[in-house]
Amino acid sequence: MAPARKRNVSSGKSTEQGVKTAKIDLNSTVERILESRKHANDVFDIFEFLQSEKEKEVISAVNACSKLFCTLLERKELFVGKLPGEEEALSGDAEEKYRMFMRHRYNSCVEMLLEHISHELHDVKESALCCLIKFATAEGQHPLEHLDWSEHYSFPREMIQAVVDKLLSKTTDNALLISRFQEFLEMEDLRYYVMSSVRDHISKVMDKNKGAVLPVYQNNVFLLLSNINMPRKESELTNFMVKQEGETCVFLKCHEHKRAFERMWLGFLKYKLPGSMYKKVLVILHDSILPYMSKPTLMIDFLTAAYDVGGAISLLALNGLFVLIHQHNLDYPDFYKKLYNLLEPSVFHVKYRARFFHLTNIFLSSSHLPVYLVAAFAKRLARLALTAPPTALLIVLPFIYNLIRRHPSCRVLIHRPKPLEDPYLMDEEDPAQCCALESSLWEIKMLQKHYHPDVAKAATLINTPLPQQEDDIDEVLETTAFELMERDLKHSQNKNVPLEFETATQLLKGGGDVLGQHFCLV
Repeated sequence: MAPARKRNVSSGKSTEQGVKTAKIDLNSTVERILESRKHANDVFDIFEFLQSEKEKEVISAVNACSKLFCTLLERKELFVGKLPGEEEALSGDAEEKYRMFMRHRYNSCVEMLLEHISHELHDVKESALCCLIKFATAEGQHPLEHLDWSEHYSFPREMIQAVVDKLLSKTTDNALLISRFQEFLEMEDLRYYVMSSVRDHISKVMDKNKGAVLPVYQNNVFLLLSNINMPRKESELTNFMVKQEGETCVFLKCHEHKRAFERMWLGFLKYKLPGSMYKKVLVILHDSILPYMSKPTLMIDFLTAAYDVGGAISLLALNGLFVLIHQHNLDYPDFYKKLYNLLEPSVFHVKYRARFFHLTNIFLSSSHLPVYLVAAFAKRLARLALTAPPTALLIVLPFIYNLIRRHPSCRVLIHRPKPLEDPYLMDEEDPAQCCALESSLWEIKMLQKHYHPDVAKAATLINTPLPQQEDDIDEVLETTAFELMERDLKHSQNKNVPLEFETATQLLKGGGDVLGQHFCLV
């Protein structure tokens, strides 16, 4: 073997003069190294390209490294075991020295590729990522560490941990690169170790920053977590990065994947999140997270914290709690109290109004709810209706009627006359203490004189026995003020209303053309 040529790899400069790196054919360089060990030092020429400032040269060098070192791994020509230092590698026979030399070059290549994951050019990032995954696959099949007598399986955990560390940057948005990485997460063993690596990385980074919000970092974490597709049963565990030889590996069990998935998400959600991220998590919670957790009820701390954020986040948090209550037997007595306190005048004006009433309708759909609770919701909605816009009233009135249909005991609110002093306590936060059952729905009587004819018509339904069939409020949830106006205009255009004057069709026309006789436009 030729003695090692000293080169400054970090700066990309060679001590050998006259080498025109721009003209070097990297493919022929790789073939030359693989054909004869006397050309081992030519690997530095590839490294020079790998540190070039030109995108095409870097990508070519990455591909060359992939071909070179994957082949060396397959041939078992890299040193296996604890690698001695560069000076110690000079001793020993030629075979051993060659293996140590190429193993050092391999480690240097991996370090440079990891740095390229943070490169400013996306194509370079992607090439480096794909090359590292190829290295990890090759290492899994041809381990570079001696296996313990009890181990039958080797996985390049350190390399995967290093890749995860680079993907979860605190300063760079890696959305595109993480999306590319998602393709590799379809491999069962890789996905299992990535979940473990992410959990450890979150704990290390967030504890170091004392739990402070890190928007870029936490967004990268969320993107990676939300891209993980979990298996539903063990028969689906068929795609592995490293070939399996036994049945003792933990990731061959579906419950182990669920456990790692659960720990990863709980480790992420126990820290304070950016305000916008709560909504992103809650939207996918019941479909993409809860079904794959061993103990979904452990999410209660996160959901309680999310409720305190307010607004749409509170509603979505209650939706998550509702799923836990009905599907996972969670005991949460304050659920309806929290929902009751979300009924504020602002709920009629926010952009998530339709979703709010859709979910609230689901929450109150049970016919086994206490009468006092249903009465409290009906009365609070009626009181808020006095200042609500017409589009909201066309939702609220059928909503109240549906509550009364489900709970006939609440009909007393319709038939009781308006008291001189309403006993209902609007400011009371506990629906059990607001005295709604002792009041009446006089507010709906007031709405029978509303200026909008559709609202007045809907309010008059309370004067007649309500039919058993519930109103479908989904049809009016998305109604806007513009749609109401358009509907009214079309309705009025079809009617000829008698007037006491001639309608003007132009600026100086109409009214007997009096204006046209005395004025003209210049």
